[in-house]
Amino acid sequence: MESYLGLDFGTSGARVCVVDKAETIIHEDFIAYTNTAKQSHLIWRNALHTLLKRLPTTIAAELHSIAIAATSATVLLCDKELEPTTPALLYFDNHARAESEQLKQLAPPGHIACSASSGLAKFLWLTRHTELSNVAYFLHQADWLASLLTGLGGVSDYHNALKSGYDAERLCWPDWIMHLPHAHLLPQVVAPGASITNVSSFVAQHFKINPACMVHAGTTDSIAAFIAAGVHEPGSAVTSLGTTMVLKLLSKQRVEAEKYGVYSHRFGNLWLAGGASNAGGGVLRQYFNDQKIGELSQHIDPVTNSPLDYYPLPRLGERFPINNPTLAPRLTPRPADDVLFLHGLLQGLSRIEAAGYTKLAELGASPLKSVTTVGGGAKNKVWRKIRERMLGVPLSVAEYTESAVGAALLAKRGLLLVKP
Repeated sequence: MESYLGLDFGTSGARVCVVDKAETIIHEDFIAYTNTAKQSHLIWRNALHTLLKRLPTTIAAELHSIAIAATSATVLLCDKELEPTTPALLYFDNHARAESEQLKQLAPPGHIACSASSGLAKFLWLTRHTELSNVAYFLHQADWLASLLTGLGGVSDYHNALKSGYDAERLCWPDWIMHLPHAHLLPQVVAPGASITNVSSFVAQHFKINPACMVHAGTTDSIAAFIAAGVHEPGSAVTSLGTTMVLKLLSKQRVEAEKYGVYSHRFGNLWLAGGASNAGGGVLRQYFNDQKIGELSQHIDPVTNSPLDYYPLPRLGERFPINNPTLAPRLTPRPADDVLFLHGLLQGLSRIEAAGYTKLAELGASPLKSVTTVGGGAKNKVWRKIRERMLGVPLSVAEYTESAVGAALLAKRGLLLVKP
């Protein structure tokens, strides 16, 4: 039976998911990192090999294809043998502040690659602080891990390469980047899901994997989670209700607005526009634990409007859908009754979500038609009804939310990022 394997190297660990032809999950496994702030290529390689070794024999022997999702803007330099020549710079690393200032002088105004944590700023930093005589490739985390499976370096995908400055509209590295020192180290970029090559003979023999198994170009962990949610039409969106609130909307038009932290990934023949509010579940946990939120929610009437006009921020500052670094949380007056207080908080968060999708439409994105929810907040049915009332569109909860599931679906569908 053909099977399709997805790997996700996220912020807390590495996960594998295998699906069959019907896209039913037939195997899952997970390895937690012991220190999430001090990850290294050795940890990733060990996790990759361990997860492959633990595959059931029948699944390994019938694997048809593999795809990998990993954290965006986690990068490294490596030699022709694919051995890293520098420690990896993780997605949150911001050593490249001077380089980001240099890029602002070269790049178009508001370019996503100009932040100190971008892949391109890290590329400049690494090439300036490394002996380059043995360096052959600059790779993103997902690129390097895929190269361990194939033995072929120098290939990336346009999701991971976006924050390294790749032009996802024209599908090329811009001229201003190609004129940078050592630009020849940048990878060839293909579409996420594109076939790269078969697993190497070493991988096939060592892990008893089907030698005809194809390795596909990967994606980022957040986009893999979006793929897992099963959204595929313009106007369809996914709201992630975690500590913060992240909105992603499929659009026919590309949307970019540096002021609001909004940018778009190419998603097949569509664009995936996104923005993130500082508001979210983190605000709720400043006042109540999850159990208490569940208990209080049972006493809230979701069809009744709360008179409280809250803007629930965890601290000073907001970027989307309002760009105001000094915006103060608005959480008063606080009623003595915690049920009324929570009602106001949930409605305030729902109002921010609705304003976020309105802002994306104002910026040129396709109008909102439906919302699928992922994250811890998706479990709260009362909040879901309040949100549906505020959004004015159908709302559902994603069956699958793990990035490894999205990577497995990418491995199966190839260039089709969504279900045909």
